[in-house]
Amino acid sequence: MPGLTKNHPTKSIELRFIGPVEKREQAIESLKPLGFMNASEEYVSWRELFPEHSDEELPGVCLRGSRYKEGITQKQLADKIGIPQRHVSMMENGKRTIGKEMAKRLGKALNIGYKVFL
Repeated sequence: MPGLTKNHPTKSIELRFIGPVEKREQAIESLKPLGFMNASEEYVSWRELFPEHSDEELPGVCLRGSRYKEGITQKQLADKIGIPQRHVSMMENGKRTIGKEMAKRLGKALNIGYKVFL
């Protein structure tokens, strides 16, 4: 039986700091040699990248993408958060809304901030 060949993406972290405004650029520049990047300069709005998706479709697209990133099936996610698999499918396809409590459960299960699902 062949082994799994899927490689998971490299794990990364996001840092946030509070400090003097005048030291912002100096802090950013000092972290670049360590492999960090300024996220506000490197990221593009999802609307620019995916103009074919509407605001109503975004939660389902984020759910599907987050599930894929974690390498789990709809059934595995459903079992993890205690709902039927069909509900996961309906949320991904925009046929079922994702409320705040469900978003929190999904965020915890998928290691992502829950607000992307709202």
